[in-house]
Amino acid sequence: MDALSNGLTTILNNELRNKRECVISPASKLLGKVLRVMQLNGYLGEFEFIDDGRSGKFKVQLLGRINKCGAIRPRFPVKADEIENWERKFLPSREVGLLIISTSKGVLSHKEAKEKDIGGRLLAFVY
Repeated sequence: MDALSNGLTTILNNELRNKRECVISPASKLLGKVLRVMQLNGYLGEFEFIDDGRSGKFKVQLLGRINKCGAIRPRFPVKADEIENWERKFLPSREVGLLIISTSKGVLSHKEAKEKDIGGRLLAFVY
């Protein structure tokens, strides 16, 4: 099982049930970076890493702003000038939602990647 898709599915399921927080297990560094991008763009509240002696957990505060989120598999390569094509495939309309991309400069939203004019690999979408 993929830790990223498992974590995003947990978030979506708890959002649909109007929960205020959820616990994501297992944790991973990539999942933590994706959660940070979602938090910086206003989709999540605070989150913290809980070390349980195994792989760890994330405790995430939900704001009720996520309609859909998910991991993109396989992780398609995307060039800076192709980002708009992928926006059309995964997001409902212009200026709504985020694509999360792993780049050489770290994990970024598609808006930041366009500004910096860099490509990478698609990881997830959220709106």
